[in-house]
Parts: sequence; structure tokens; C-alpha cells
Amino acid sequence: MTNGIRFQSIGALSVAAIIILILLVILLIPLMFLGLIGAAFTRLGFSWISAAAVVLLILFGSAVNIPLYTIKPEMVRMASGSVSMDDPFNPWPGPEVWDTVVSVNLGGAIIPVGVALYVLYAAYPMMTSSFIMPLALGIFGVSLITYVSTRAIPGIGIQVPLLIPALTALLIGLAFSGNVGISSSVTAMVSGIIGVLIGGNLAQLGKIKDLGIPAVSLGGSGTFGAVLFCCILPALIA
Repeated sequence: MTNGIRFQSIGALSVAAIIILILLVILLIPLMFLGLIGAAFTRLGFSWISAAAVVLLILFGSAVNIPLYTIKPEMVRMASGSVSMDDPFNPWPGPEVWDTVVSVNLGGAIIPVGVALYVLYAAYPMMTSSFIMPLALGIFGVSLITYVSTRAIPGIGIQVPLLIPALTALLIGLAFSGNVGISSSVTAMVSGIIGVLIGGNLAQLGKIKDLGIPAVSLGGSGTFGAVLFCCILPALIA
């Protein structure tokens, strides 16, 4: 005991137990997260196997970008106020300018849109009231909020807020349906996924030609997290 503080040595078994506990926590948290998503998808008509497959395909598919076309920049951004140490009368050359390759992300766009269409098709017989108008208004509302809150950052790309689109879709689904259930969940999920891709990507294409980035992916980096939450949160209220 030193200055009122007790030091107690622990054996090798205790150290091993602590390490095992830490490893279990590291492994269990992702499994619980995947289990939560899987349970949510089963409420929308997916089996456990298909729900797990969809979740894994979305996660692993986020690494796959399918090129669509190329955008050429309209202007070159030159560095200002910088001079060369070898020749003070000649400024440093401007930053390298790339053509921007526009791609579509498999896990952040193609698969989620497929899931939204399947959920819409599967839930149609269970709908007790017309959902065309709420769905159209939901897509418009999420697209508008996502468009306003998305930022096109030079040198980085398009950054869609992580939670704002999903929460907007959730509120719209609950507002139009009146309570939790399959109707509100489907409205929120479809509105969220389609709205994010429209407002956060398609409507932003006019801004990317002069961002100085070599590539941008619909549903990819900067958008994938928002699309994922639009899949998860609405499914939880089914």
C-alpha cells in the first residue's frame, strides 16, 4: 500500500479472462448489430437467411463501384499567392485536374433500391389504404431535405448527413400512416432510400464537375451511411 492506494497483482488466468472478455465484446457488438438489422428485416417479410444475405450484400457491396460515365471539368482552379523558390516570377502550377468518373455503388444504391422495390411489392397486399400519394410526398420531402442538407466539398466530394434523411423519412412515414406498422415502415423505407439517392446524389451531379475529384459514386462514399440508416430505422417500426 502506497499513499493509501492498494496495488494488487493479478494472475495469468485473470489476464487471459480479461483478454477473452474484450475479444467477445468486439465480436458480439457487430453480431448484435447485424442481428438487430436482421430482426427488423424479418418484420418486412424476409426470412432470417434472406435478411442476413441482404445485410451482408449491402455491407460487402459498398466496396463495388460500377462506372457509368465521365464528367470533364469546366474550369481549372489555380493556386493564388504562391511563388516558386527557384523562379519567383513564376507561380507554382495549379493543382492537377481530373476528369470525374461517375459510378453507381452496388451496396449503397443498387441493392437498397432493389430491397425497397421488393418491400413495396411484398407489402402491397397488406396495405389498407392508398399509399401512392404518401409515398410520392415522402420521396419529395426526403429528397428536398437531403438536397438542402448535403454539402459538395471541393477536393472531397458529396457529403450527405448521416441521420437527417433517415429521421425525415421516419417522421414522414409515421405522419402519413398515423402509427407504427407495415404501412409506415414501407413508406419510410422507400421514401428514405429513393429520396437520399435523388436529393443527395442525382440532384448534386451539376456540382461535381468542378470539385477536383477523380471519382464520385451514387450511394458510395459520403452517401452509403445515410442509405444504410434509411434501411434500418424504418424497418424497426414495422
